[in-house]
Amino acid sequence: MNILNKIFLALLIIGGINWGLVGLFQLDLVASIFGGMGTILSRVVYTIVGISALYCITMLFYDTNDHELAQETH
Repeated sequence: MNILNKIFLALLIIGGINWGLVGLFQLDLVASIFGGMGTILSRVVYTIVGISALYCITMLFYDTNDHELAQETH
C-alpha cells in the first residue's frame, strides 16, 4: 500500500471514529476541537475526510494478487 493510500485510509478511519462518537455519545469531536460544526476549520476537515472516502472507493477495485506482486517487485 503506497503512502497516499495510507494517508487517505487514516483520514477515513478518523472520520469513522468521529461518526461513531456522534452516534454513541452525540459528540462531534471535530466540531468540538475546531469551534463548531460551521467553522471553516471544521468544514475543511469534513471535506478532506469526504475526499478521502471518495478516493478509498478505488481500493475496492484493486486486484489483491496483482497489487501484492507489484509491491514485491519494487
